[in-house]
Amino acid sequence: MANVKIFGSPTSAEVARVLTCLFEKDVEFQLIRVDTYRGPQRMPEYLKLQPRGEALTFKDGKLTLVESRKICRHIAENYPEQGYKDLLGAGALERATIEQWLQTEEHSFDPPCSDLVFSLAFNPKLDEEWVKNNNSKKELDKVLDIYEQRLKETRYLAGDKFTLADLSHLPNTQRLASDKRCKALFEKRSNVNRWWGEISRRASWQKVVAMQQEPPPMV
Repeated sequence: MANVKIFGSPTSAEVARVLTCLFEKDVEFQLIRVDTYRGPQRMPEYLKLQPRGEALTFKDGKLTLVESRKICRHIAENYPEQGYKDLLGAGALERATIEQWLQTEEHSFDPPCSDLVFSLAFNPKLDEEWVKNNNSKKELDKVLDIYEQRLKETRYLAGDKFTLADLSHLPNTQRLASDKRCKALFEKRSNVNRWWGEISRRASWQKVVAMQQEPPPMV
């Protein structure tokens, strides 16, 4: 029985981020699929851990965590010799650079990105003209302009190695980059487009995408 357990759905950006990290680190885990929109059907074990029914709960032995970026840091720090070894860098300077871009992702990239993802998912009639004039899209444009300049200088955001800084962008970028109303945000920036192509082709992420396409479990 795996020591690590994930409660949630792969379609959740938070869960997808953690699953990708686990695959990168070759950590054995058990996924307990929980559809957070089906309140009465949530399993008692899950509700004890997460009474509010949030999208993600992570257990590693006796430790319970619920925030995806914190969980990814935990995985990279506690399984350093497994799988891909560069997620958090090789020293203090590399770690500081990775943390800088993780903060940028969390506080500058994710809010407008998540807002666009939510709006487009729940209102499929919105068109490219709406996206063009949307304030969140304009905020995301500013962030991606910074990324474009950065990625002109380095292969990945924190340097020349794939790290948690890149991994953390995968779930919501996938949703926008695969939406015809938003994909130009990435395609028109050559360095961002090149970077996205590289990180989205990683085997870890492709496994998560395949899991997202599986039908939900019967209840």
